[in-house]
Amino acid sequence: MNEDCLKVTTYFGERDRENGRYLADELLDLFERNALQASILLRGAEGFGIKHRLQTQRLLSLSEDLPLVAIGVDSRSRVEPIIDEIRQRFHNGLLTVERSRMLTGRIGAVELPHDLHEATKLTIYCGRAERVYGKSAAGAIVDLLQRQGVTGATVFLGVDGMTHGLRQRARFFSRNVDVPLMIVSVGTGDTVTEALPKIGSLLDRPLFTLESIRVLKRDGEQLADLDHVPERDEEGLQLWQKLMIYASEQARFNGHGHPLYVELIRRLRQTNASGATALRGIWGYHGDHRPHGDRLFSLRRHVPVVTVIIDRPEEIQRLWPIVDQATSATGLVTSELVPAFRAAAAGVEHGRLKLAQHTRKHHPRPPA
Repeated sequence: MNEDCLKVTTYFGERDRENGRYLADELLDLFERNALQASILLRGAEGFGIKHRLQTQRLLSLSEDLPLVAIGVDSRSRVEPIIDEIRQRFHNGLLTVERSRMLTGRIGAVELPHDLHEATKLTIYCGRAERVYGKSAAGAIVDLLQRQGVTGATVFLGVDGMTHGLRQRARFFSRNVDVPLMIVSVGTGDTVTEALPKIGSLLDRPLFTLESIRVLKRDGEQLADLDHVPERDEEGLQLWQKLMIYASEQARFNGHGHPLYVELIRRLRQTNASGATALRGIWGYHGDHRPHGDRLFSLRRHVPVVTVIIDRPEEIQRLWPIVDQATSATGLVTSELVPAFRAAAAGVEHGRLKLAQHTRKHHPRPPA
């Protein structure tokens, strides 16, 4: 199958409840009842939302309500009917709907749409237990992506979710070998296209999505200028913009001081940004750096961390100097359009969930 699909993503708190149950369970049950092809629940490391309340693993008093991210992906016909159900359950947090391309089944030669040629975000959904030649499928895929010249990849371990409609969740007193994994990679359209059939051959049941992005920076080098996205499309619908900053947990803000993601989130809160979420991966790389992650007997964590910022285009322009400074020496920074966005808290609501339409113009920065 090669078809247009929608990805719905929700950012909220671990203790948020709805109908007397945890919101995370409500959302994942909704995805399961509607038999979405893929879904995953991720536990964040740090973040804040529209009320600017910090949620972090670093402080014991704040670690009992960590940020959560729940993602559901399938064809438009399956996702569109549940968007309003999600909105009705969702009173605190951020909800986005994004367009993507879904590939399942046998993966042969793929011709990318025009908007994916400059740069593509390839997301691979699989299970933690899947193996390739005696090693984890995730590790084998990351190695293959780097050999193929794909710019970066990060593996995220879910605590609940589905692949091909089959629900798996983490439980106490269990090895949790079947919980879902999500591998997010970014690269040029050509390198991703060449990698797709090879990755597909490693998996029994491939499940991929493709999204249009722009790679802005890599290890301090600016590769393209930040997009100047209009505030509204031709029909007057609001457009939104997302930045994703990929770096190691050991990376430091501006090369020294606090961890990059910690200081970045602190400074964004100080400037009254609408929100940001940091997600800790378990394995990954960017650029020419060797793949890295948690290892036994290691005294320092060296896992990848991805920080996500979503806001109006004019706000992203305002916040860009902070991101630019944070990544002056290291990290991978990408930009993408978000056609539907809703942020809500007690007495506050921004955005709406009708999909805007905008074609990005490609103006990569010329070589120096």
